[in-house]
Amino acid sequence: MDCALKNGCRDARIHLYSGSSTSFEIRDMKIDRLQQASEMALSLHLFVDGRFGAYATNRLDKKELERFIRNAIDSTRYLAEDRARTLPDASLYYRGGGSDLQLCDPAFHTIPPDDKPALAIQVCEEIMGRDKRIVSAESSYGEEINHRYMIAGNGFEGESSSSAFTLAASVSIKGDGDARPSSGWYDTSLYYDRLIRDGIGAKALERTLRKLGQRKIASVSLPMIADFTISRQLLSPVISALYGSSIQQKNSFLPDHLNCKVLGRRVTLIDEPHLPQAAGARYFDSEGVATKRRPVFEAGTLHTYFIDTYYANKMGTARTIDSPSILTMPLGNKDLEGLIATLDRGILVTGLNGGNCNSTTGDFSYGIEGFLIENGQPTQPVSEMNITGNMLTLWNHLVETGNDPRTSSHWRIPSLLFDNVDFNGI
Repeated sequence: MDCALKNGCRDARIHLYSGSSTSFEIRDMKIDRLQQASEMALSLHLFVDGRFGAYATNRLDKKELERFIRNAIDSTRYLAEDRARTLPDASLYYRGGGSDLQLCDPAFHTIPPDDKPALAIQVCEEIMGRDKRIVSAESSYGEEINHRYMIAGNGFEGESSSSAFTLAASVSIKGDGDARPSSGWYDTSLYYDRLIRDGIGAKALERTLRKLGQRKIASVSLPMIADFTISRQLLSPVISALYGSSIQQKNSFLPDHLNCKVLGRRVTLIDEPHLPQAAGARYFDSEGVATKRRPVFEAGTLHTYFIDTYYANKMGTARTIDSPSILTMPLGNKDLEGLIATLDRGILVTGLNGGNCNSTTGDFSYGIEGFLIENGQPTQPVSEMNITGNMLTLWNHLVETGNDPRTSSHWRIPSLLFDNVDFNGI
């Protein structure tokens, strides 16, 4: 920081990163791949004569760094002027004082090395030999730990650490003709001793076998249940429409809707950044601005956009936060099976296969797979069908939320029941 400011920067922001990761991949009970990596890196955001440059290096020798910084400053002077590139107002910075969010497993470096591939092999054992139609079975164990430090020339200094562990499985089986249905399952946790070890492989096999006999049904408009594994994907276009970059570039279907009711009354979404021992928790964003609990939607009314410093300056509006931390929805009183039991006829969607959403209009078309629901029970597996519509219309037709979010995710979105969704099939 001192070197940058002494050599002509008006302001600067420095990031330091240190991290390591290990993964084991098992295919048909044999180690197929072992990967181990460690990294240290420094990145510079330099503000020079109304211009902005971003640079990164992993060569951290002091003499090399000084030369690197001076060259970066000289390079920045050749860039186009952009007065919207500034550091945030210092009054917005996180100033410390928050309790430990406990995002890093203190036992990370004490885990016996042999236990890691053994976990992945155990997952594969739950699959192999269980059904004669199995074509292949894969499992994996992964872990990572990282530490970050950031300092800004106008008064911010902060650091954070986190760890993560993942255990996963995927299965492919022989179906009708040339069909090779496949599916998977996984668990992830910040803490090694909380990682679910039993049932990952069995669940992946169960999800694969139930795809046997998939077929199209006639085009129809029916209630749709999106299970918690895909509900986040349906929410993603709505959140993307709230970013300052999308709004400024006229690439959003929700511009100028602040404090307006745009979604159904059952849509309440809260950003909860300070949940301890929760993936996504943080006290400050990528620029050091303090996070806080904030409603995104309340009963369908939009209350915030995600606007960083650059786009706030470009649009002449207030800065909020660069992105959501942990998105939560109020939970209902039914799990997925309970939601299914409420329908005489509908479709349970368990996977999205391709498709897209127009970011300007909100119109979407997604390939789906899942099950026809009849008399409160999933019956015929379905696939090679599309759902079509508009995101605003879809979320205005939200009827009920489940109680089953994946709590290890940054977005804790449960299974969701929508009414009047168009399914295109035969």
